[in-house]
Amino acid sequence: MFQESQNVAQDQFFKLIQGNGGTLNGGTWQDGTVYYEIVPNSALELALWLEADRMGFMLPTVTYDAFLNQQNVVQNEKRQNYDNQPYGQSSYVIGKLLYPEGHPYNWTTIGALEDLQNATLKDVHDFYTKWYGPNNATLVVAGDFETDEVKEWIEKYFGEINSSAPIEPLNINRVKLDNFVRASYEDNFAQSPELTMLFPTVEQFTKESYALDVLADLIGQGKKSSLYKIIVEDKKLAPSVSTFNNSSEVTGDFRIRVRTFPDKNLTEVEKAIKESFAKFEKDGFTEKDLARTKAGIETGFYNGISSILGKSRQLASYNIFAGSPDYLNTDLNNILSVTSEDVWKVYNDFIKNQKYVLISFVPKGKLELAAENSSVFTIPGDNIKSYSEEEKLAIKNYPENLIKAENFTSKFDRSNMPVNGPDPLLKEQNIWDDELSNGIKVLGIEHNELPLVDFQISIKGGLLLDDINKIGSANLVSRMLMQGTKNKTPLELEQAIEDLGSRISVSTSDDAIMIRANCLSTKFVETFNLVEEILFEPRWDEKEFDRLKNETIESIKRTKTSASTTASLVFSKLIYGDDNLLSKNTSGTEQSVTSIKLDDLKNYYAKDLHQKMQILLLPVMLVKMMRWKFLKDWNLNGNKVKLQLTYQTPLIT
Repeated sequence: MFQESQNVAQDQFFKLIQGNGGTLNGGTWQDGTVYYEIVPNSALELALWLEADRMGFMLPTVTYDAFLNQQNVVQNEKRQNYDNQPYGQSSYVIGKLLYPEGHPYNWTTIGALEDLQNATLKDVHDFYTKWYGPNNATLVVAGDFETDEVKEWIEKYFGEINSSAPIEPLNINRVKLDNFVRASYEDNFAQSPELTMLFPTVEQFTKESYALDVLADLIGQGKKSSLYKIIVEDKKLAPSVSTFNNSSEVTGDFRIRVRTFPDKNLTEVEKAIKESFAKFEKDGFTEKDLARTKAGIETGFYNGISSILGKSRQLASYNIFAGSPDYLNTDLNNILSVTSEDVWKVYNDFIKNQKYVLISFVPKGKLELAAENSSVFTIPGDNIKSYSEEEKLAIKNYPENLIKAENFTSKFDRSNMPVNGPDPLLKEQNIWDDELSNGIKVLGIEHNELPLVDFQISIKGGLLLDDINKIGSANLVSRMLMQGTKNKTPLELEQAIEDLGSRISVSTSDDAIMIRANCLSTKFVETFNLVEEILFEPRWDEKEFDRLKNETIESIKRTKTSASTTASLVFSKLIYGDDNLLSKNTSGTEQSVTSIKLDDLKNYYAKDLHQKMQILLLPVMLVKMMRWKFLKDWNLNGNKVKLQLTYQTPLIT
């Protein structure tokens, strides 16, 4: 689809879009395929022309040589992203164990190397002819354009493309397990064991799926959740726990995934999960817990449609899978209307005392770490054949590889590429500026589309202020700032943030420590108060420090199997030299992080952060009194700090 079409020459798709300052890509998942272009509005007609040409006029260019080229590309992609990645085979194993033969989720979208090698040109032509008709597609145009003009372009370029044969929607195809399924797999690249527990559930946009989304948050997200308390805090089996409801078009599953510390036995993890279920049933959750979860989901919902691309994808998804592009309000209301009774019902119906699939991924040669009573799962070999030149020529001449589509005719000359409109100019904005008596510059602008606020504070420092013998200090400081404050325990701080539906994070780069917050605009003042508390009143909790050190060291160990991370580190050493701080990873090394003490972090904070942050006190008060998006740059005593805030209505008075 990215190569050429009848009126677009080889490799021109990328060149034309990128040459106009745009981006493009595509992707496929178990329920569909998406293609997108993001372009200046001056090139919108060009993008529509390109997209229409490959929807209706591509097949004559799909020759055997073009197919062979992409066949090799996809095979290599599978090797890189699945076969030679830690835990890369998990999607394959899940599909085979959770879904029966013939179920559309039984296999991975990337396919098998053997199937990819055996595919013929006719297979590709048949697939394109069946699925790539306009009657099986949703086109979304989002952004800055004239509606009537765009409708004319769409009618011109897409209107004459013939429909494919009618395509019946897939039937709901839920799964019910008659027995427990337990399997183990030796991973050539994994450094630590990983346990995945899967419960069959329901398809998306059902009442149960919304309740399962909430359940996943209540039972497994955050320090208060039973899974975190038992697995991470009490038993110290793993640095974190992942839970999510994976509802798709025809069915779904509820997943719990625990990637442990090295050499932990996954039998203990399974027992801990069951113990967590018992704790969840005993302790339950309050209406405040439910409201806290919904607040976070609501903020995430708005963030998901805050970009033009996000809007496009959501509209298309609603149109295809929910039956209407205006399902947005219904979708949000459905999740916000979930009750405690709904949550307990799906827990009892789908989780409690239900059959599940249990998959143990263990490092090569360590099957003893797998959960007990697990059968060894074997992934078939690639079964790729090597062909001589004579055999390759014979295959090329198979009738299935000699088919050719004749050029399609059009009512107009499609070879005339559209001429771009005038270069877009920034629309006039109501921007105002001011300057405080101490030199702080203030710029302001309002955005009225979504009820969101997003702001970031950057404090100069980061890795460049680390002691070269204790690399990773800045990273640990940034992570420790989120582990409670003077007046709040780590759990209390987390809950205070979640009560607001807000997101606050602190991160480290080579030259800065950054704190970022995202929240509903009605919760901005409270969120900014928490940011101020995080910055100026760190708790320095000893227990959390030990946990974060262990978690950081484990993360460093895992990255050793990443070719891209290794290449990046080697590249930095070659560029900067081993004695330069910029040749180091911000996380540090196993040795450097092990040597760091809590006092080292306190000293870093007092020496390199606290003095710089004092100049934030006035702006914090200023924010409470004003209502705008503003950018502040100031330079006091040689310390430069930047605060950027995107403030969107409804506004606080």
